[in-house]
Amino acid sequence: MGRLDGKVALVTGGALGIGAACATRLVEANARVAIVDRLDDEGQKLAAKLGDPARYFHADVTKESEVAQVIADIVHRFGRLDVLVNNAGISGANKPTHELTEAEWDQVQAVNVKGVFFFTKHAIAPMRAAGGGSIINLSSIYGLVGAPDVPPYHASKGAVRLMSKVDALYYAADRIRVNSIHPGFIWTPMVEHHLATLGGDPEQHRKDVGALHPLGHMGEPDDIAWGVVYLASDESKFVTGSELVIDGGYSCH
Repeated sequence: MGRLDGKVALVTGGALGIGAACATRLVEANARVAIVDRLDDEGQKLAAKLGDPARYFHADVTKESEVAQVIADIVHRFGRLDVLVNNAGISGANKPTHELTEAEWDQVQAVNVKGVFFFTKHAIAPMRAAGGGSIINLSSIYGLVGAPDVPPYHASKGAVRLMSKVDALYYAADRIRVNSIHPGFIWTPMVEHHLATLGGDPEQHRKDVGALHPLGHMGEPDDIAWGVVYLASDESKFVTGSELVIDGGYSCH
Protein backbone atom coordinates (compact mmCIF):
# COMPACT_ATOMS: atom_id res chain seq x y z
CA MET A 1 0.00 0.00 0.00
CA GLY A 2 1.23 3.47 -0.90
CA ARG A 3 0.27 6.84 0.49
CA LEU A 4 -1.16 7.86 -2.90
CA ASP A 5 -2.69 4.63 -4.17
CA GLY A 6 -5.01 5.27 -7.11
CA LYS A 7 -4.20 8.97 -7.43
CA VAL A 8 -3.07 10.79 -10.57
CA ALA A 9 -0.85 13.83 -10.07
CA LEU A 10 0.26 16.56 -12.45
CA VAL A 11 3.47 18.50 -11.73
CA THR A 12 4.25 21.66 -13.70
CA GLY A 13 7.91 22.54 -14.13
CA GLY A 14 8.45 18.89 -13.34
CA ALA A 15 11.64 18.24 -15.31
CA LEU A 16 14.18 19.73 -12.90
CA GLY A 17 14.75 20.88 -9.35
CA ILE A 18 11.82 20.86 -6.94
CA GLY A 19 9.44 19.65 -9.64
CA ALA A 20 11.58 16.61 -10.42
CA ALA A 21 11.86 15.77 -6.72
CA CYS A 22 8.08 16.07 -6.37
CA ALA A 23 7.47 13.79 -9.35
CA THR A 24 9.92 11.24 -7.95
CA ARG A 25 8.44 11.15 -4.45
CA LEU A 26 4.86 11.08 -5.78
CA VAL A 27 5.68 8.02 -7.90
CA GLU A 28 7.34 6.37 -4.91
CA ALA A 29 4.12 6.98 -2.95
CA ASN A 30 2.30 5.00 -5.68
CA ALA A 31 0.77 7.87 -7.67
CA ARG A 32 0.75 8.00 -11.43
CA VAL A 33 2.43 11.25 -12.42
CA ALA A 34 2.26 13.58 -15.41
CA ILE A 35 5.43 15.66 -15.72
CA VAL A 36 4.66 18.91 -17.56
CA ASP A 37 7.44 21.18 -18.77
CA ARG A 38 9.04 22.84 -21.78
CA LEU A 39 12.38 21.09 -21.18
CA ASP A 40 11.65 18.07 -23.33
CA ASP A 41 14.98 16.25 -23.01
CA GLU A 42 15.10 16.55 -19.23
CA GLY A 43 11.40 15.72 -18.84
CA GLN A 44 11.58 12.65 -21.03
CA LYS A 45 14.71 11.39 -19.24
CA LEU A 46 13.03 11.77 -15.87
CA ALA A 47 9.88 9.99 -17.05
CA ALA A 48 11.98 7.14 -18.43
CA LYS A 49 13.85 6.90 -15.12
CA LEU A 50 10.61 6.78 -13.12
CA GLY A 51 9.13 4.11 -15.36
CA ASP A 52 5.57 3.23 -16.28
CA PRO A 53 3.75 5.35 -13.64
CA ALA A 54 5.21 8.55 -15.12
CA ARG A 55 4.68 10.28 -18.46
CA TYR A 56 6.11 13.49 -19.84
CA PHE A 57 3.91 16.11 -21.52
CA HIS A 58 5.11 19.31 -23.21
CA ALA A 59 3.26 22.56 -22.44
CA ASP A 60 3.96 26.25 -21.94
CA VAL A 61 2.22 27.33 -18.74
CA THR A 62 1.71 30.86 -20.07
CA LYS A 63 -0.49 29.69 -22.98
CA GLU A 64 -4.04 28.78 -22.00
CA SER A 65 -4.70 26.71 -25.12
CA GLU A 66 -1.69 24.51 -24.37
CA VAL A 67 -2.68 24.17 -20.72
CA ALA A 68 -6.24 23.13 -21.58
CA GLN A 69 -4.97 20.62 -24.14
CA VAL A 70 -2.33 19.05 -21.90
CA ILE A 71 -4.83 18.55 -19.06
CA ALA A 72 -7.24 16.91 -21.51
CA ASP A 73 -4.39 14.68 -22.74
CA ILE A 74 -3.42 13.72 -19.19
CA VAL A 75 -6.99 12.83 -18.24
CA HIS A 76 -7.32 10.81 -21.44
CA ARG A 77 -4.07 8.97 -20.68
CA PHE A 78 -4.62 8.30 -16.97
CA GLY A 79 -8.41 8.46 -16.70
CA ARG A 80 -8.63 11.08 -13.95
CA LEU A 81 -6.84 13.92 -12.16
CA ASP A 82 -6.54 14.07 -8.37
CA VAL A 83 -3.52 16.23 -7.61
CA LEU A 84 -2.17 19.40 -9.23
CA VAL A 85 1.25 20.71 -8.20
CA ASN A 86 1.70 24.23 -9.59
CA ASN A 87 5.46 24.32 -9.34
CA ALA A 88 6.62 26.01 -12.58
CA GLY A 89 8.28 29.34 -11.83
CA ILE A 90 11.08 31.73 -12.68
CA SER A 91 12.95 34.28 -10.58
CA GLY A 92 13.18 36.97 -13.25
CA ALA A 93 15.24 40.13 -13.39
CA ASN A 94 17.10 41.10 -10.22
CA LYS A 95 16.77 44.89 -10.37
CA PRO A 96 15.23 47.62 -8.22
CA THR A 97 11.64 48.41 -9.13
CA HIS A 98 12.51 51.72 -10.85
CA GLU A 99 14.91 49.94 -13.23
CA LEU A 100 12.57 47.15 -14.32
CA THR A 101 11.05 47.09 -17.78
CA GLU A 102 7.43 46.21 -18.42
CA ALA A 103 8.53 43.10 -20.30
CA GLU A 104 10.65 41.90 -17.36
CA TRP A 105 7.73 42.37 -14.99
CA ASP A 106 5.22 40.70 -17.30
CA GLN A 107 7.42 37.66 -17.95
CA VAL A 108 7.50 36.73 -14.27
CA GLN A 109 3.78 37.30 -13.75
CA ALA A 110 2.97 35.24 -16.84
CA VAL A 111 4.82 32.16 -15.59
CA ASN A 112 4.39 32.43 -11.83
CA VAL A 113 0.84 33.80 -11.61
CA LYS A 114 -0.96 33.25 -14.89
CA GLY A 115 0.43 29.71 -15.12
CA VAL A 116 -1.10 28.87 -11.73
CA PHE A 117 -4.38 30.45 -12.82
CA PHE A 118 -4.55 28.52 -16.10
CA PHE A 119 -3.77 25.12 -14.59
CA THR A 120 -6.14 25.61 -11.68
CA LYS A 121 -8.90 26.80 -14.02
CA HIS A 122 -8.67 23.74 -16.24
CA ALA A 123 -8.07 21.23 -13.43
CA ILE A 124 -11.35 21.96 -11.66
CA ALA A 125 -13.64 20.01 -14.01
CA PRO A 126 -11.66 16.74 -13.92
CA MET A 127 -11.19 17.05 -10.15
CA ARG A 128 -14.92 17.53 -9.69
CA ALA A 129 -15.44 14.45 -11.86
CA ALA A 130 -13.02 12.55 -9.61
CA GLY A 131 -14.98 13.57 -6.52
CA GLY A 132 -12.36 15.97 -5.19
CA GLY A 133 -8.67 16.70 -5.30
CA SER A 134 -5.69 18.58 -3.97
CA ILE A 135 -4.14 21.66 -5.58
CA ILE A 136 -0.70 22.51 -4.23
CA ASN A 137 0.72 25.90 -5.21
CA LEU A 138 4.40 26.62 -4.81
CA SER A 139 4.70 30.11 -3.37
CA SER A 140 7.82 31.14 -1.42
CA ILE A 141 9.03 32.69 1.79
CA TYR A 142 8.82 35.77 -0.40
CA GLY A 143 5.08 35.32 -0.53
CA LEU A 144 5.20 35.94 3.23
CA VAL A 145 8.05 38.39 3.86
CA GLY A 146 9.96 40.91 1.77
CA ALA A 147 13.60 41.44 0.85
CA PRO A 148 15.42 44.05 -1.28
CA ASP A 149 15.69 41.98 -4.45
CA VAL A 150 13.71 40.57 -7.43
CA PRO A 151 10.51 42.66 -7.01
CA PRO A 152 8.49 40.84 -9.72
CA TYR A 153 9.19 37.50 -8.03
CA HIS A 154 8.04 38.73 -4.63
CA ALA A 155 4.86 40.17 -6.12
CA SER A 156 4.10 36.95 -7.98
CA LYS A 157 4.55 34.73 -4.95
CA GLY A 158 2.37 36.97 -2.81
CA ALA A 159 -0.30 36.63 -5.48
CA VAL A 160 -0.01 32.83 -5.43
CA ARG A 161 -0.47 32.80 -1.65
CA LEU A 162 -3.78 34.68 -1.83
CA MET A 163 -4.96 32.86 -4.94
CA SER A 164 -4.61 29.66 -2.92
CA LYS A 165 -6.81 30.96 -0.13
CA VAL A 166 -9.49 32.28 -2.48
CA ASP A 167 -9.66 29.00 -4.40
CA ALA A 168 -9.69 27.02 -1.15
CA LEU A 169 -12.92 28.84 -0.29
CA TYR A 170 -14.43 28.55 -3.76
CA TYR A 171 -13.90 24.81 -4.14
CA ALA A 172 -14.20 23.44 -0.60
CA ALA A 173 -17.74 22.27 -1.36
CA ASP A 174 -16.31 20.22 -4.23
CA ARG A 175 -13.85 18.56 -1.83
CA ILE A 176 -11.01 20.21 -3.72
CA ARG A 177 -8.39 21.38 -1.25
CA VAL A 178 -6.01 24.22 -2.16
CA ASN A 179 -2.86 24.98 -0.17
CA SER A 180 0.39 26.87 -0.69
CA ILE A 181 3.93 25.78 0.14
CA HIS A 182 6.51 28.40 1.06
CA PRO A 183 10.08 27.18 0.55
CA GLY A 184 13.14 28.97 1.84
CA PHE A 185 16.19 28.96 -0.42
CA ILE A 186 16.41 25.50 -1.97
CA TRP A 187 19.49 24.52 -3.96
CA THR A 188 18.00 24.25 -7.45
CA PRO A 189 19.01 25.51 -10.92
CA MET A 190 16.77 28.58 -10.37
CA VAL A 191 18.51 29.56 -7.13
CA GLU A 192 21.91 28.81 -8.64
CA HIS A 193 21.06 31.17 -11.52
CA HIS A 194 19.80 33.84 -9.11
CA LEU A 195 23.03 33.76 -7.10
CA ALA A 196 25.05 33.99 -10.32
CA THR A 197 23.37 37.33 -11.07
CA LEU A 198 24.95 38.76 -7.93
CA GLY A 199 28.48 38.52 -9.30
CA GLY A 200 31.50 37.58 -7.20
CA ASP A 201 32.18 34.14 -5.76
CA PRO A 202 29.15 31.82 -6.26
CA GLU A 203 30.26 29.45 -3.48
CA GLN A 204 30.54 32.32 -1.00
CA HIS A 205 27.07 33.50 -2.01
CA ARG A 206 25.76 29.99 -1.36
CA LYS A 207 27.27 30.00 2.14
CA ASP A 208 25.99 33.50 2.86
CA VAL A 209 22.45 32.69 1.77
CA GLY A 210 22.51 29.43 3.67
CA ALA A 211 23.48 31.35 6.81
CA LEU A 212 20.27 33.42 6.53
CA HIS A 213 18.38 30.32 7.67
CA PRO A 214 18.55 29.55 11.41
CA LEU A 215 19.31 25.92 10.58
CA GLY A 216 22.45 27.22 8.85
CA HIS A 217 22.06 25.92 5.31
CA MET A 218 19.86 25.91 2.23
CA GLY A 219 17.25 23.25 1.76
CA GLU A 220 17.14 20.43 -0.78
CA PRO A 221 14.39 19.71 -3.32
CA ASP A 222 13.30 16.66 -1.33
CA ASP A 223 12.53 18.88 1.66
CA ILE A 224 9.72 20.39 -0.42
CA ALA A 225 8.74 17.16 -2.15
CA TRP A 226 7.85 15.47 1.15
CA GLY A 227 5.53 18.37 1.95
CA VAL A 228 3.88 17.93 -1.44
CA VAL A 229 3.35 14.22 -0.80
CA TYR A 230 1.65 15.06 2.50
CA LEU A 231 -0.69 17.64 0.93
CA ALA A 232 -1.45 15.29 -1.96
CA SER A 233 -2.40 12.46 0.38
CA ASP A 234 -5.53 11.83 2.42
CA GLU A 235 -3.41 12.44 5.52
CA SER A 236 -4.12 16.14 4.89
CA LYS A 237 -7.85 15.71 4.19
CA PHE A 238 -8.73 18.46 6.72
CA VAL A 239 -6.11 20.92 5.43
CA THR A 240 -7.12 23.64 2.99
CA GLY A 241 -6.27 27.31 2.60
CA SER A 242 -3.11 26.73 4.63
CA GLU A 243 0.49 27.83 4.24
CA LEU A 244 3.06 25.09 4.67
CA VAL A 245 6.32 26.90 5.42
CA ILE A 246 9.46 24.83 4.75
CA ASP A 247 12.24 27.35 5.17
CA GLY A 248 14.79 26.30 7.76
CA GLY A 249 13.42 28.99 10.06
CA TYR A 250 14.05 31.89 7.64
CA SER A 251 10.68 33.55 8.18
CA CYS A 252 10.96 33.38 12.00
CA HIS A 253 13.10 36.54 11.99
